[in-house]
Amino acid sequence: MSGSVNESRGTSGAIRITSAGHALFAASMIWLGALGLAKGAFVQVWLPVPKWVPVREPLAYLCAVVSLATGVGMLWRRTAALAARVIFVSLVVWLLVMRLPNLFYESPLVLVAWSFGCTGVMAAAAWVLTARFAAESGTAQAMGPRATLFADARGVRVAKALFGLSLIPFGLAHFMYLDATTVLIPNWLPWHVALAYLTGGAFIAAGLAVALDVSSRLAGALVTLQIGLFSVIVWIPRVWTGNLTEFQRGEVVATWVLMAGAWVMAES
Repeated sequence: MSGSVNESRGTSGAIRITSAGHALFAASMIWLGALGLAKGAFVQVWLPVPKWVPVREPLAYLCAVVSLATGVGMLWRRTAALAARVIFVSLVVWLLVMRLPNLFYESPLVLVAWSFGCTGVMAAAAWVLTARFAAESGTAQAMGPRATLFADARGVRVAKALFGLSLIPFGLAHFMYLDATTVLIPNWLPWHVALAYLTGGAFIAAGLAVALDVSSRLAGALVTLQIGLFSVIVWIPRVWTGNLTEFQRGEVVATWVLMAGAWVMAES
């Protein structure tokens, strides 16, 4: 039995999962793609899309197809490295074209930075997976000198800095939008305001720790746990009771994606 499993793992087209973070991130991409195709519109993690963007509906379908295809591709041995590169490049383009300019002319700045952070976490995770698959397959050098930057230890360090900086707006939003944060905390938990400040401060502290590479593995693990607990304590009960607005349904998906991205980073 074990021999057949090993043989299956050695087959070039076999399903291959390198870690829990890898599996969760791939699953989150599949989920994003399926939701986007079902809705025929942008899923929450891609919003907001600037008003100047043309052909919005075809672009929404393109985002969904890329998410779905790369999510499936990252679970397949033969295509994992290529799929990781495709979603990484796609997310970097989205970050530079759809997110970065907004920091200079959109407001409120904290919410704009929050959107930047969502894409930044996803891009950083895809970056780490790109480097991991390239290293395992020995294709990093074959990617060329410029591309190698994104697939070696230097690239991973930059990805960690991007991830850390992307966490900071999540923390700031807890302080700037305290009422919107405390209303989500279940009534059975005490000290809602204190919890909001605590989780906001934890996001900022974890972001700085990862960005500065100070106990970054511990910080990454703790922030992954924090996001996961948020899903369990806040979103799962609301999903169970159906007590969700359309915006909050999108937030459920966004929280899952952020947890998956944070898990990948913690493993790095």
